[in-house]
Amino acid sequence: MRTTVHKSATLIEFLTEQYPDSPRARVKKLLQSGTIRINDKPVTLHSYPLKPGDVFEINKQAGNAARAGLPFPVLYEDQDVIVIDKPAGISTSSTDGSLSIQEILSVFLKSQSKGRFRAFVVHRLDKEVSGVLLFAKTHESMEALKERWQETEKYYYALVEGMPKEAVGTIKSWLIEDRSQKVHSVTEREEAKFSVTNYTTIKAVDKNTLLDIKTDTGRKNQIRVHLSDIGCPIVGDRKYGASDEFKRRVRLHAYSLSFPHPVNGKTINVRTPIPEGFLSLKLKDEKYK
Repeated sequence: MRTTVHKSATLIEFLTEQYPDSPRARVKKLLQSGTIRINDKPVTLHSYPLKPGDVFEINKQAGNAARAGLPFPVLYEDQDVIVIDKPAGISTSSTDGSLSIQEILSVFLKSQSKGRFRAFVVHRLDKEVSGVLLFAKTHESMEALKERWQETEKYYYALVEGMPKEAVGTIKSWLIEDRSQKVHSVTEREEAKFSVTNYTTIKAVDKNTLLDIKTDTGRKNQIRVHLSDIGCPIVGDRKYGASDEFKRRVRLHAYSLSFPHPVNGKTINVRTPIPEGFLSLKLKDEKYK
């Protein structure tokens, strides 16, 4: 259920008005369930201030995982898939035993399902990148998602240094990874992978530029390499040419993912807002280490 707020009120006041026949204790329980989202962001604070134009939604699919106290928001969940809002600074998965999103989710899913479900990787976000990340709950769902992965649409926000020469553009190149695990654009060769990144300028932010990115391919570090190739590395991405004056969070955020459901084929669209502090470059706002 999505409802547009028409007047200023606290969240508890809004809920009381929306559900006049529900006891206050039940309204508070709804707040604590983790299913309420304001402008696509989970909110549990009863005194949260609402203003006209805000979008209120109850996302019941997120309830079970949200109640489990996971260290990141659950954006969508059903019996076949789970989609989370990945924080920057933690890997999608790992092979060296270090903590990862996949491990955290697997432990949760196994405990909730008596071992029937766990988190299967469908795609990845770099450790430094935040945003929408999809996992399958079964091997069969994973295979079905990967089989139709060409039908997915992925969008990102990127805050880059400088400004691209063209406001709208497409970057194409062949990518290859070197022994130090850094990716480069190269001339066409057998071991290289063809990659396509589309960008649209949203606005200038001081000496930087906020871009809307859509990828046609999903290569490792693709967006980071391509934006560096046009002379506009992502802010904080020192690996690919950004200023190293300060250590900053890499300003790349996967804000939207659309994919066909692995069982019924219905298109699922999941979005998450731009992270707090994403556009601010003051040192006090730098929380990523």
